[in-house]
Amino acid sequence: MTSVEAGSDDEPAGPAKEPPQEPPQERAQKPPQEPTKKPAQDSISDAEQELYGGRLRYDQSYVRHERPLTRLKFGHMAAALPRMVAMVLRTGWQTDPRALAGVVTAQLGQGVSAGWGLVAVNSVLTQLFADGPTADKLRDAVPSLVVLAVAAVATAVLAAWSTAMSGRLEPQVERAVSARYYTAVTGVEAEAAERPEVQRVLEAGRFGVDSARSMLRLSVGVGSVVIGMVAAAVVLAALHWALLPMLLAIALPKGWGAVRSARRDYLSRMNWIDHRRAIASLLAYLTRPHAAGEIRVHAAGRKLLSSYEEMSRQTETEQRRLARAQASTDLVAGAFAGVASLACYGVLWWLLASGGLPLAVGGTAVIAIRTSTARLTSLVQQVNRLYEELLFLTDTEDAIKVADEYAIPISGTPLPSPVEVRTEAVSFTYPGADSPALSGVSVRVPRGKVTALVGANGSGKTTLTKVLAGLLLPSEGDVWWVGESGERVELREADRAQVFGAVGLLTQDFPRWEMTAAANVAIGAGDRPRDMVRVRRAAQEASVLDLIEGLPHGWDSIVFKGYERGVQLSGGQWQKLGTARTRYRQAPFLLVDEPTSALDPHAEIASFRGLWSLAEQGHAVVLVTHRLAATMKADHIYVLDRGRVVEDGRHGDLMNREGGLYKGMFTAQAAQYGLAPAPDPLPGPRGPHPSDHRTAS
Repeated sequence: MTSVEAGSDDEPAGPAKEPPQEPPQERAQKPPQEPTKKPAQDSISDAEQELYGGRLRYDQSYVRHERPLTRLKFGHMAAALPRMVAMVLRTGWQTDPRALAGVVTAQLGQGVSAGWGLVAVNSVLTQLFADGPTADKLRDAVPSLVVLAVAAVATAVLAAWSTAMSGRLEPQVERAVSARYYTAVTGVEAEAAERPEVQRVLEAGRFGVDSARSMLRLSVGVGSVVIGMVAAAVVLAALHWALLPMLLAIALPKGWGAVRSARRDYLSRMNWIDHRRAIASLLAYLTRPHAAGEIRVHAAGRKLLSSYEEMSRQTETEQRRLARAQASTDLVAGAFAGVASLACYGVLWWLLASGGLPLAVGGTAVIAIRTSTARLTSLVQQVNRLYEELLFLTDTEDAIKVADEYAIPISGTPLPSPVEVRTEAVSFTYPGADSPALSGVSVRVPRGKVTALVGANGSGKTTLTKVLAGLLLPSEGDVWWVGESGERVELREADRAQVFGAVGLLTQDFPRWEMTAAANVAIGAGDRPRDMVRVRRAAQEASVLDLIEGLPHGWDSIVFKGYERGVQLSGGQWQKLGTARTRYRQAPFLLVDEPTSALDPHAEIASFRGLWSLAEQGHAVVLVTHRLAATMKADHIYVLDRGRVVEDGRHGDLMNREGGLYKGMFTAQAAQYGLAPAPDPLPGPRGPHPSDHRTAS
């Protein structure tokens, strides 16, 4: 998953996170929307047009959806916040109920202490404004002052306790949400994960993982402010009914400003996702080691930097527009809040002047209103951020739901002790493809044999290995896992965990983990405890043991340049390390796709010998290769062309077929070494060139 966009041409952006999307099954039911065009936001710089041909977007051709801007309406926000906060709190309860109970108790306690504090303030003012000698009034106010002091101390202690408990809870909530998300995503069927509409939702969910921790922290902050304001409101309403509307009148303008700011900021993020992505993609090339040569020799760096400056100026213009709009909103909201404050204090003055409100109560009201107004600023900021995080956390929940919908079954029919994998008339079509990658393919892969798959690029060899490995379920036909006594289980009904456990896979683009050399080999066995004796044996069999143990930090070397103890391996060395990983797995069925493409001739010969030795030990080896000299000794060869098996047999049988595809490919390859007549004239040595003489002189 990298990130993942889809939708109308007007769909937009954020500097760090993608905007949330609805699940694909819901989006597919909605007609395409025609969002309002905003020239200032939708314009594309010349540099962006030149380098990317327009907006840099992920494949969106299968996604039709309504833009999620409606989520920013106040009603939707008010309805969604309790639900999402409840989800975070529920996760917190599942991970550490004691810590969550401590946080909730502390927050409620702060509200109670704040309310008692206001009651104590009112009592103190009542005593001070009463008739009588000053000394007597001060003496009478002492009990209330003590209550006020105790309330202040209690508030401070409870705030500290809340901070400690939330600090303990936050990382646990983040871990729990991360585990739910990544467990769900890694369990999705490979075919479904390649669908653009599914991939988009799954990738968008990644950004909400961090939001779980932020939402808990912000929820605690918002809860603290809200409880304090509710306590103040209850006390004010108890003192005089007219004081509560005054507090609300001051709060509403600022609340309006917060929602308006959130709408504007989110819309801008949506509209600028593609531009931000283009800039990030461009800058990444400047520091990538593999691009260093062309960056310097071809002066590509100057071109990229000038393009970056042009694209950045466009984003700076958008930031200035946002800043001006934000200032205008703040000014309007502040003006309305000021007018509301003036009106409230006017009403308060009138109540005091007419005797409708005792002076002590008026003083308490002023303190409560000023305190609540100050808290309101914090509340507005935190709610704004809370809702923003809510949008991304919603993406994570959507991703988990979609992942569950397309999940690999966690149970099935147990496999027999397999001796053969067999496909019968298997066809497979990739999502969105016009033609099948495989069509009516029937092959047999027995243990103790080497089965070779050959054919031109795009003939379906790699797809067939994925079907044999259980990664892809055929669109038509059957894949049978056959036991020693002839019992068999079809792939769709089989326990897929057992299928994966029986397979070792070495793909062309196998992962190059940024970990130690030992971890890169041992990860082939998943979560099984590492056995360094077996790790070394696998490395020895893959001819990479001497290389690793000759490194300064040996097996603890990180096989990625840029870290401490980091080393840079060549392509051939990586291929040997990948082979060691597959050998360490010790799976009965090995599927290797071009395992020697980066090896020198001697290492290549040794690698093929190793594969044949595995077959002699009882493993089934499926070999995908263009090196047809290696297929000469294969027990059976399947020749694929445009997704079909067009020939099969042993090397000698296939070479006896006049006009056969395999014979043509083998002869063409042998001709490069002068071992067979070339089917077409090949270029010979060129004659002397004038530049040769100039160079020699």
